[in-house]
Amino acid sequence: MNLAKLIDHTFLKAAGEPDAVAKLCREARKYHFACAMVNPCEVKLAARLLKGSDVRVGTVVGFPLGANTVEAKMLEAKIAVDDGALDIDFVVNIRELKAAAKNDKVKEALLVSLKAMNAAAKESEIGVCTKLILECCCLTDEEKILGCKLAKAAGFDFVKTSTGFGTGGATVHDVKLMRKAVGPKMGVKAAGGIRTLEDALAMVKAGADRLGCSCGVEIAKAATCAFG
Repeated sequence: MNLAKLIDHTFLKAAGEPDAVAKLCREARKYHFACAMVNPCEVKLAARLLKGSDVRVGTVVGFPLGANTVEAKMLEAKIAVDDGALDIDFVVNIRELKAAAKNDKVKEALLVSLKAMNAAAKESEIGVCTKLILECCCLTDEEKILGCKLAKAAGFDFVKTSTGFGTGGATVHDVKLMRKAVGPKMGVKAAGGIRTLEDALAMVKAGADRLGCSCGVEIAKAATCAFG
């Protein structure tokens, strides 16, 4: 297993050193991570720095609360793709998802919205990968399962556990639950609190096939030491 190719190397903080994105991209190139995840305003820079490499540029939409309008999320996704992003991680409207678990009309409306967002991201560029962030720390298991099923029905490529900015991150329980809900073919991304090789391997064992973390370098180095 090439663990590095499962990692979305991430810098989504509001503050940081001026060269944080450049450093992230250098590390992503060196370790051949799957993706370098940056804030929307930094997509153009990351795309320029990673041009010609095997690393995809990713960004987030409706981040971190998911409370933007559908129209705003669609426009944000289109701009990100035009700027060079190939991975688009949308945050679900958390309150709407919770309401959808109790009301079929809300559920139907949410599915329509998710289909529109997914289509907007994939409209102009072949190969765009879309992920729906559920923010599992805010949801019951029933709501997580519904979120997974709606994401799958809407055509998303992945479901994702967390923004990393909530009250909790990825757990083995949630990854197993999500994998069972979406089946073997759809992607599951674990994100939030994955800081060690042991954390990463536990998520992969539970069913994750992508890992979002800011400690990608440390994990990759530890994997090389452990497995060669």
